[in-house]
Amino acid sequence: MKKSYKVLLHILLGLVAFVVLYLLAAFLIPKIGVPAEKVTDKTIDIYILTNGVHTDLVVPLRSAQLDWSKQVKFENTKGKDTTAKWIAFGWGDKVFYLSTPTWAQLRFSVAFKAAFALSTSAMHATFYKGLKENASCKRVKLSTEQYTRLVAYIQNSFQTNAAGNVIKINTNANYDDSDAFYEATRRYNLFYTCNTWANNALKACGQRACLWTPRDQPIFDKY
Repeated sequence: MKKSYKVLLHILLGLVAFVVLYLLAAFLIPKIGVPAEKVTDKTIDIYILTNGVHTDLVVPLRSAQLDWSKQVKFENTKGKDTTAKWIAFGWGDKVFYLSTPTWAQLRFSVAFKAAFALSTSAMHATFYKGLKENASCKRVKLSTEQYTRLVAYIQNSFQTNAAGNVIKINTNANYDDSDAFYEATRRYNLFYTCNTWANNALKACGQRACLWTPRDQPIFDKY
């Protein structure tokens, strides 16, 4: 009986130590910044957008590099509005995206599976007609070559079928009339969150970023 208690105590202490170390890492490591590349031909605007928890990357719907509407189609949204000029991309845990529209609806089982990579991921695409810079929406200017790298990063986050097309998730869990969900690569976990994905996207295209972060605020602190 005593051995059982000791084993249980060691497990509990180990869990507490893990949580403490993780929280320390999540607070301290994001303070280490990655500098932006030095380029002069910054001609393409993108935005980073947060809802207070989750970071999206917003890019031009159409550019010389790509017309996103040919891959991520208007018809996949409820509104089917074709007047958008921007498209936002977010990556995250699929079950979390589809079953937790508000934090009040978060279930322990969903959070647990997301934290420990026990479910699949999804890409969330939202069309916008325009954006306004504020504390939650920051403009970032890229060169053509940097934007090409960002496009490749986003495209590689989508799962595709045999024909090379993105795979729409059929669901009624859309957030509004201008968004849709798609199957994505990788799995969400404590060390690779939606904000880690966005932070890595900024690093991929040579912008200011955190060395690592699971949170959104450290990203915006850099801007």
